Amino acid sequence: MKKIAVLLFLFNALIAFAQKEVTGVVKDNTGNPLPGVNIVEKGTTNGVTTDIEGFYKIKVQEGASLVYSYVGYNTITRLANATTIDVSLSEEGGQNLDEVVVTGSRTAARSNTTTALPIDVLSSKDLTSTGQASFDKALQYKIPSFNTVQTPVNDATSLLDPYEIRNMGPSRTLILINGKRKNLSSLLYVQTSPGRGETGADISAIPTDAIERVEILRDGASAQYGSDAIAGVMNIILKKNRTDSAVTLRSGITSEGDGEMLGVSLNSGTTVGEKGFLNYTIDFSKVSLANRPGTVDAEGDAGDFGANIADVQSFLNRRPDAGNVNGSPETAAAKFLINGGSPISENTDLYYNAAYVYKKVNSFANYRTPYWRPLDPANPYLNDFFGNGDDSNPSYDGYAPTFEGELNDYNATLGFKNVKNGWNTDGSLTVGGNKQTYTVNNSVNRSDLVDADGNNIYLENSPISFKPGGTSFNHVVGNIDISRIVSDQISIGFGTEFRTENFSVIEGDKASWDGTGADSFAGNRPENSGKWNRYNVGVYLDVAFDITKDFLINGTVRHEEYSDFGGATVWKASTRYKFLEDKITLRGSISTGFRAPTLHQIYTQKSQYSFVPGEGIQVSGIINNVSPQARKLGVNQLQPEKSTNITVGLGAKPFKNFNITLDYYNIKIEDRVTLGDRRYEVITPADPAQPSEVIGNVAYFSNAFDSRTTGLDVVTGYSNIGIGEGKLGFNLSGNITFENKRISGMKNNSSFSDILNSLAFTSRPNTKWIFGANYDIGKFGFSLNNTYFGKSTFNQDGLVSNEVRDTDGNLVRNPDGSGETLRDDNQPNLKTQFLAKIVTDLGVNFTATEKLTISLNVNNLFNVLPEWKFVAENAAGSALLADPAQVKAQSNLITFNQRYSRMTYDGSHFSQLGTMFNLSLNYKF
Repeated sequence: MKKIAVLLFLFNALIAFAQKEVTGVVKDNTGNPLPGVNIVEKGTTNGVTTDIEGFYKIKVQEGASLVYSYVGYNTITRLANATTIDVSLSEEGGQNLDEVVVTGSRTAARSNTTTALPIDVLSSKDLTSTGQASFDKALQYKIPSFNTVQTPVNDATSLLDPYEIRNMGPSRTLILINGKRKNLSSLLYVQTSPGRGETGADISAIPTDAIERVEILRDGASAQYGSDAIAGVMNIILKKNRTDSAVTLRSGITSEGDGEMLGVSLNSGTTVGEKGFLNYTIDFSKVSLANRPGTVDAEGDAGDFGANIADVQSFLNRRPDAGNVNGSPETAAAKFLINGGSPISENTDLYYNAAYVYKKVNSFANYRTPYWRPLDPANPYLNDFFGNGDDSNPSYDGYAPTFEGELNDYNATLGFKNVKNGWNTDGSLTVGGNKQTYTVNNSVNRSDLVDADGNNIYLENSPISFKPGGTSFNHVVGNIDISRIVSDQISIGFGTEFRTENFSVIEGDKASWDGTGADSFAGNRPENSGKWNRYNVGVYLDVAFDITKDFLINGTVRHEEYSDFGGATVWKASTRYKFLEDKITLRGSISTGFRAPTLHQIYTQKSQYSFVPGEGIQVSGIINNVSPQARKLGVNQLQPEKSTNITVGLGAKPFKNFNITLDYYNIKIEDRVTLGDRRYEVITPADPAQPSEVIGNVAYFSNAFDSRTTGLDVVTGYSNIGIGEGKLGFNLSGNITFENKRISGMKNNSSFSDILNSLAFTSRPNTKWIFGANYDIGKFGFSLNNTYFGKSTFNQDGLVSNEVRDTDGNLVRNPDGSGETLRDDNQPNLKTQFLAKIVTDLGVNFTATEKLTISLNVNNLFNVLPEWKFVAENAAGSALLADPAQVKAQSNLITFNQRYSRMTYDGSHFSQLGTMFNLSLNYKF
């Protein structure tokens, strides 16, 4: 036995002596490291994977060969005849690096021609080539299914504009940074404009120069990523460069000579230790006011405010725009971001990123004209506040309240990745928050409240500067994700997520909310302010099975438990089949999803000023679903939305430089959460001897109905066409909406008028196409981009409608039991239709030296502006449109007497203030 033991020892020693250690780095053909590459000793099960920096270490037998494989790349074999072997992998079929995506599956990364899901990939160069000042506006002119528009009446929405994918609202698109959930904004959109009742992450806060690429998954992904991913997922991948540095100076101005933009950003990187990296971005920008008011109609204003027409005309002769300031507000922003990683052991890497953004916005409320807020014996103090204070010779001419918003947004992630025995483990902790606070200046509290001695508390004693409060939101997210490529055919992923969320409504100072509050923007009242929180835990399992090298199936199941509404289980199945030597790909998916109502939607309760056509500015309110008033009105508490997503697509790459994808989608949402109509609510007690309780003119959130959205996405490109000494490339992409509508009756006693229906379903373009051409020759690069915005329609507040309302102004339901609104076809019914337009952008890049690049962008080259017309929806409406006087009256109603003639008071289908000239200098060092 001893001899056998000695022989075994000598044999093992010989084997160990015969082994050698091989290290190296695996990169793609552009020099970027590739994490997760499989390296296997040929003919054995001995293998490792590369870390985040593409580094690997493996012990092999003398004379062994190493096989390097990575999904989407060609597999290569190298003889292990050295202790250091660095390898470069090339993409299958000559694909570009930015075609390899990590979004859409929790297992192995794949190229976007081999995924079972439609994914757009935009590089940093794609984003900067648009010449747009912010990330969200750049996406507007690169992704057809992505839409954002600046709201005509800004208030708090001046801090960030609502955006959406596939007309689903910002609440239904999940934003990730390096694969980790970004925090929501604290803002809830409550204006009568697209995005009403929604909230979303502030993507405009992300500095464009910090982005390596953006992966946009156009498919429901609740099973993979959790709530908010009904419409899709946007994964923002940050730069990892550690050696190069670049500073960019940006400037711009509109053709009207305003809206000046000046910005400077620095992106740089450094090595941390031997193999770690740190990339950082600092970005400062300032955009000046661009004012585009309309010429106000005197008759309309006199009628709205009950003023003498001569007084109105006298004022408008001096100020044809009635003193209004609307367009694009003054904005200043400071953005800081870092992204880094370092190996902490042989198998484990540490990674981290953090960002902080400060934004200050100055905008204006509607100008309070002297016939709107008249100077008379009842209001002599207005001359002291806004005139010269001389009672014998007053100079009072109205006043313009300002709205000033400050935004602080932050997010940070710390995590580690470990590779051991083929298992990839990713653990992380993410924190993020958004806080918005407001200031109203040049305003007044007009309440006639008196103290115990009978003296006015406000009026002549009112302050003229107010702090209306604000909102804040933050979350803490913990993730553990584990994956492994089990074999050449099977890869699995599973994990868990824990998330806590906190939402606060910050109380305003008393003068901002007491009585009627600050004129233009009343503050948050104490009873409407507070802090609320919840938590949830989710687990998921994802399995991908390559039945053959061409046929893939992928399945995911997820369960979430929320502290405030219970559990939800969702699933997803997808497949892809390639044929004709990978030139044609068929793909499809079906999934269920869910979206938890945001804390904002559950707890927001407030009073707000808004323009009511024909009645001027009125105060209305939102009551939340857990308030005593909601209980008295029988309003049900909110439940999560449920969805079913079906996608069927075709991809083709018949030759190296040409590709095309077509993807049909069908999204059904059940129990959709919406902010309903304002209704005048009165509670009548059972005892007739008791007085009725007036709740007032209020709106509230409810699970109001089911909806369906169907459409087609098209993406195609043809590159590297030799023309003379240069290379020409074309790209064409589009989104066509076939159906976007409510498919059920109203639920939970909800009220949803034509106005809200159009904001939810028809206010975005029914189709959008982007056609671009790029030509590179020598040191010059030219780009021409044409964005086609299709028709969109609005049923504006105040526009004539055949919806029947009672004496309190509430919609009357049809007695047939359908829950639909009762209509009177003898009454005219109108809508506005924004006409299809093409916006053309021209870009010229000049590489002056190896380090200096000069770029000129002319956005909206032909000065195309939104244009709308009235459309009759019945015979009575057609008769109205035959009468110019009535047409003028209707036009005044929806533009606040032409103050917002360019886009109407409720919005537009795209934002343009005219031609914009942008010049940037990029210097690398």
